[in-house]
Amino acid sequence: MKQYSMNENRSFEPAENVVAGINAVTELLKSGRSVDKIFIADKARDAAYQQIIQLAKENGVPFFRADKGKLDSLSAGVIHQGVVALSAGVQYVSIADILAIAAKRNEAPFLLIADKINDPHNLGAMIRCAEGAGVHGIIISKRHCVGITPVVSRSSAGAVSHMAIAKVTNLSAAIDQLKENGVWVYGAEADGTSLYQTDLTGASAFVLGSEGAGLSQKIKEKCDFLLSIPMYGKVNSFNVSTAAAVILCEAARQRNH
Repeated sequence: MKQYSMNENRSFEPAENVVAGINAVTELLKSGRSVDKIFIADKARDAAYQQIIQLAKENGVPFFRADKGKLDSLSAGVIHQGVVALSAGVQYVSIADILAIAAKRNEAPFLLIADKINDPHNLGAMIRCAEGAGVHGIIISKRHCVGITPVVSRSSAGAVSHMAIAKVTNLSAAIDQLKENGVWVYGAEADGTSLYQTDLTGASAFVLGSEGAGLSQKIKEKCDFLLSIPMYGKVNSFNVSTAAAVILCEAARQRNH
């Protein structure tokens, strides 16, 4: 089984089937996704680890005790807190699948689109925010965007195991597909209309751009509306994951009132 991949800088990082950390592994087991096996630190005996063991037993997942060296090797530097799971890999979905989730819930589609998000901690935090806000699915690009790595999974506090994620070749084409299905596309930009003066109650997808450059010009031109978050201090913007939390929570508030 492949456990490691090599990035563009030729440094090793764990493959997408590795999930590390207490919350991430716990939520993975709760999600019903296929899990091959779990490794738990030899001396890990408190309640959090006992819960993982119980969930593993209930799901028929074999678990093994392992020393720190084994866990460090499996996680390839990701903070594992004494527990690592080997799953069947990330189960990406299609855009149609995400729209079907919304239809099944009898709700207007609610999506997040990540445009060139390269920091795994930011993407993980965005996934956590999206899951908490009730987003039906997230769209990421195969190129110029971090994938669902173990760092992303851990940074999401396990939310990635409960979120439908589509990984697309062409983000512009994905936006066109959403528009064809009646979804309005909102881009987050500093020069946009105030978030709090915009109706966000309908079928909607929110695009957030890279940490440094913001939305790419092509994607910006694809958006139906541009939104901004009013700033009251001396800094002129939020971190992208913080911006995602503000925007998605406001959209969720409007949708549920």
